[in-house]
Amino acid sequence: MSTTKIIVLDDDPTGSQTVHSCLLLTRWDIATLKQGLTDTAPLFFVLTNTRGMSATDAADLTREVCVNLRKALDQLATDGVDINPLLVSRSDSTLRGHYPVETDIIAEALGPFDAHFIVPAFFEGGRMTVDSVHYLMVDGERVPVHETEFARDSVFGYSHSYLPDYVEEKTSGRIKASEVERFDLKDVRGGSLKRLESLRDNQCCVVDGETQNDLNHFCAQLMQAADKGKRFLFRSAASLLTALAQLPPQPVAAEKMREYVPENRAGVVIVGSHVSKTTQQLNHLLQQEGIQGIEIDVAKIADFREQLQAEITKAVAEHHANHITSAIYTSRTELQFDNQQTRLAFGEQVSAFLMDVVRGLPTTTGFLISKGGITSNDVLSDGLALKTSRVVGQILPGCSVVRCPKKHPRYPDMPVVIFPGNVGDESGITTAFKRLTA
Repeated sequence: MSTTKIIVLDDDPTGSQTVHSCLLLTRWDIATLKQGLTDTAPLFFVLTNTRGMSATDAADLTREVCVNLRKALDQLATDGVDINPLLVSRSDSTLRGHYPVETDIIAEALGPFDAHFIVPAFFEGGRMTVDSVHYLMVDGERVPVHETEFARDSVFGYSHSYLPDYVEEKTSGRIKASEVERFDLKDVRGGSLKRLESLRDNQCCVVDGETQNDLNHFCAQLMQAADKGKRFLFRSAASLLTALAQLPPQPVAAEKMREYVPENRAGVVIVGSHVSKTTQQLNHLLQQEGIQGIEIDVAKIADFREQLQAEITKAVAEHHANHITSAIYTSRTELQFDNQQTRLAFGEQVSAFLMDVVRGLPTTTGFLISKGGITSNDVLSDGLALKTSRVVGQILPGCSVVRCPKKHPRYPDMPVVIFPGNVGDESGITTAFKRLTA
């Protein structure tokens, strides 16, 4: 009897933002992958962080993960452990990321698949898809995502919210808009099993979703088709994972997350994301009692790195001794670069500096809030050097809390909030901060 395991290749660490009790892997050697495959949770995440890479590097890393995953599955099968893998390429709910690069590599290494589904809806973040048009809620109004700041991303920009046109644009015409199978709300809410069973040859499909119940109903039919032997691949945001995993309520309610903070200790907030929503949330946080801001002038990192790090480490230690939470944030003006390569290299330099700061935080730090997807990935994999961590739940919609292992050499059991850059209202970071403090 095979066990279905949902395997999520996550291009930043925010895909766990609708689930709990599962493992996040920041390494993908065969032994670590086998740990994820045999864990009791129905799903696990491999944090590839490919959204912060070039397309070539993203392809190479995705291929490495898939090759090791195939070996891990084969070894378990030899030992009598039969795993039926359900592959999800989890990416941004505002359509940024390396599509179709990653799904192409997964299909090549772990296929063949009968279809791949693009399901970007993320209801907790105000993203839904209706009539194959993907929307973002802005001030209570539905705005097609190509009209938002996310479509103007200097690396992952796009021109279309109508998903078949988006597919044609991103595949450079390899997949025509007219060739894309559309599952609209009528299909999603009705009976689609026969149609799902007829899919073949890695057919590209786009899926509507206006509420979580839409995806819950559709995924029940997807699983029926999978039980009959159909092999599906998904490119999705986080809400699909809720529908696939069908988990019970999380162990500790969001409002009681301070239970994870020993002795009500002060924490640290790290802010790397530059989207406007993050800046609004940061400004709100800095007005709160018990918070002290520390700005990092990123333009000075190259020439004054050691001096800046020493100043920040000293300031954080002083704040912590006075039971004040430090909010460490990069300067809010986003610099302009001549090309993508230079931009990515500068981003890596800033991230490396932030991780040096994380490694120098007081050992009695009570909690860490990491704002920004790429920043959060680096915090887990580099700053905290976690091979694996477990999601304990969501502190507010779309924001996961993981805990460092008990045997962590510096921060045992410390809760870490993974807070995506484009999630939450103006008081979002403040709410998370208050839920971790008495």
